[in-house]
Amino acid sequence: MTWLDHRQPVPDNLRGAIIALGNFDGFHLGHQKVVAEAVEWARSEGRPVIVATFDPHPVRHFAPHIPPFRLTTLPQRHELFTAAGADAMLVFHFDKALANTTAQDFVIRLLGEHIGAAGVVTGDDFTFGKDRGGNCALLAEWAAGMGIGTRTVAPVRDGGAVISSSRIRDLLKAGEVENAARLLTRPFALRAPVQHGDKRGREIGFPTANMDIGHYLRPRYGIYAVTARIIDTGEELKGAANMGVRPTFQPPKELLEPHYFGFKGDLYGREIEVRLHHFLRPEIKFDSLDELVAQMAMDCAQARRLLA
Repeated sequence: MTWLDHRQPVPDNLRGAIIALGNFDGFHLGHQKVVAEAVEWARSEGRPVIVATFDPHPVRHFAPHIPPFRLTTLPQRHELFTAAGADAMLVFHFDKALANTTAQDFVIRLLGEHIGAAGVVTGDDFTFGKDRGGNCALLAEWAAGMGIGTRTVAPVRDGGAVISSSRIRDLLKAGEVENAARLLTRPFALRAPVQHGDKRGREIGFPTANMDIGHYLRPRYGIYAVTARIIDTGEELKGAANMGVRPTFQPPKELLEPHYFGFKGDLYGREIEVRLHHFLRPEIKFDSLDELVAQMAMDCAQARRLLA
């Protein structure tokens, strides 16, 4: 699937596309419905489909001080959009220039003249442009003047409440990864290269593939049953992982530390995607390494049972 930057020209074969427009962080059931509408519309008219997203997240631009909150990286969204039927992902690079683009200019200059959209699909609560000056009604009005069709998609509900990225973040922060996975349609996953650590896991018989959590939302600190995919080979692994600051060891260091059952290879420098399936327990500070090792053995046994 093609990866486009909004600051660069759009290839001729992708002009006249139907655009699914939103941030789509998490790409949950509600986001999937928007993209599905765009795909169905495009296929009915023989047009390409572009899913447009924003990076960095607009909130990060306006409030750089807030804690990390991302649910997906761009490479993860690229894979998810491809699986959903998109022909291209277009990334709106959210910087000062884009933040100062008026809503009307966004529609006329970017969606119309620059991208050459034939249609745009959004959620019905979508806002855009400088100071969030645009909404779906204005989008439809300005787009019609450019010969661009528009459609909106109602929110998807679960248990009477709207499915949203904010709701999923709250579930993850509470350790409710199974409920988050139900709304995402897949387990929450973190992707990063494996880095060298202090080798403490190896010394106590539980080698770990340490990963920087980066800009991802921090789920509840604790132990998880996980599966993983090695990106360059597609090999699948199962294991147990610590998410947190390792309170037994000093100084505290925030990491995702998966231990993979039976794996003997070298993972340093390789990119891994780790999926959180089950929350087993919170982090605990142990008085001795023997206590820690005994608990880790129990954690791994529980993870094996849950992942069997």
